[in-house]
Amino acid sequence: MRRSCLALLVGAVLASAPIPPALAQEPTSEEQRASAEAGLDVLEGTWVRPDGGYRIVIKDVGADGRLDAMYFNPTQLPFAKARASRDGATVRVDLELRAGGYGGSTYTLTYDAASDRLEGVYHQAVAKQKFDVYFARK
Repeated sequence: MRRSCLALLVGAVLASAPIPPALAQEPTSEEQRASAEAGLDVLEGTWVRPDGGYRIVIKDVGADGRLDAMYFNPTQLPFAKARASRDGATVRVDLELRAGGYGGSTYTLTYDAASDRLEGVYHQAVAKQKFDVYFARK
């Protein structure tokens, strides 16, 4: 009986103890976004598509997921859109080309950490065809 009374008393004291400020603060939306985007820098580097020598060079990943990236086939082409995001543990890359006759062609890729590759689908908008592709880190 004494032990259960003591346990209740200790529990009540701990429950009423103030929470340290560092633990009591809710993360801000800025902190949540930064946390969610953490790890996207793994995308930086040169990526080569072995079935044609096409290259993606990712120079930087912004805090908002925007990519400073270029496409080479073999000449340099800018991406109309280049963005990275996370869906749980999955790192996703969405790229769109409009220059050089690509007419809105897109890459929808995910990063596979085990193989250190970007894998996914290339949608060739002009020919209206889709291809399974991957890019290996150079």
